[in-house]
Amino acid sequence: MEMFAFATRKKFRFDTCKGQVTVEDLWDLPLTATNGRPNLDDIAKELYKKMKDENEMSFVKPTSQVNKEFNIIKAKFDIVKHIIDVKLAEAEALASKSKEELLAMLAESESEGDIE
Repeated sequence: MEMFAFATRKKFRFDTCKGQVTVEDLWDLPLTATNGRPNLDDIAKELYKKMKDENEMSFVKPTSQVNKEFNIIKAKFDIVKHIIDVKLAEAEALASKSKEELLAMLAESESEGDIE
């Protein structure tokens, strides 16, 4: 959870094909999309490319600046990867449930959503 505290304190924003999103918004994005919509896979791929680019030696930038930029990109990547892993685990857990179990979970989540 430390990475989420760090991300919110630093006000991380993540670039997508439709603009920037917050850490909280990442949870609402699909794992993949074929219609040009923002998705976690594309964000992770882009951050991975940036990490590789930033990790290259610079003969102009001071090492401390390069390391700081790399660490920010790495933290963003780690957050996106964590969310992907959680969503994949949830999907796998749901896939192993029976129809009755899924209906019970749906009923439970609907009752929890009621505000009195």
